[in-house]
Amino acid sequence: MAERLTREDAAYVARLARIQLSEEELERYAEQLADVLEHAAAVAALDTEGVHPTSHPLPLRNVLRRDEVWPCLDRAVVLAEAPAAEDGRFRVPRILGEPL
Repeated sequence: MAERLTREDAAYVARLARIQLSEEELERYAEQLADVLEHAAAVAALDTEGVHPTSHPLPLRNVLRRDEVWPCLDRAVVLAEAPAAEDGRFRVPRILGEPL
């Protein structure tokens, strides 16, 4: 088994990720990251000879309904519900946060 991840390793990873951690967080995350890496190593060590790659453990099937043509809503009704409309279209601010 490989060497256990150290607090300094966790500090290095935090520095690469540009996140600031307290001493307590460094200790906790070093332990958690070491556990994750140990689990990944255990999975990597599994014998997968003869196991076909898969993207999903269960067979998938299309459960969507067929497309059906329906009449659309009346434009005047929809625009009447909008906060603001102009020339038959929704009126929105030019810049987010700008009042209508």
